[in-house]
Amino acid sequence: SSGINAEWPLRPGSLRRSDPVTGQQYHLIYNPPPSLEMKRRLKTHHKDAESAVDEDVLSYDSQVEELMDYYTTSQSVNADQDPHTVFESIESLLTKPLPKQALKATL
Repeated sequence: SSGINAEWPLRPGSLRRSDPVTGQQYHLIYNPPPSLEMKRRLKTHHKDAESAVDEDVLSYDSQVEELMDYYTTSQSVNADQDPHTVFESIESLLTKPLPKQALKATL
């Protein structure tokens, strides 16, 4: 198993929408449309459908162990947080990487 919270992948993808009039992208929680009129005309991309997200998670699950074995010095980030917190976690890993000895101890 990937360790992915089964509900998490559905949240970001299933709440993305685009406005067919302006082409603007929205997320119903993090970047909602400015008006009810605009919200009513938003469309969901077929790749954001629950069945498509389920397929992506299954694909990830089938490959994650092999990738973890290959990238032995990889780091993990909890992506089940708001986007700003996830970005800060990644930024911290890039600007203040763990020393090699500490990294080996965490694997």
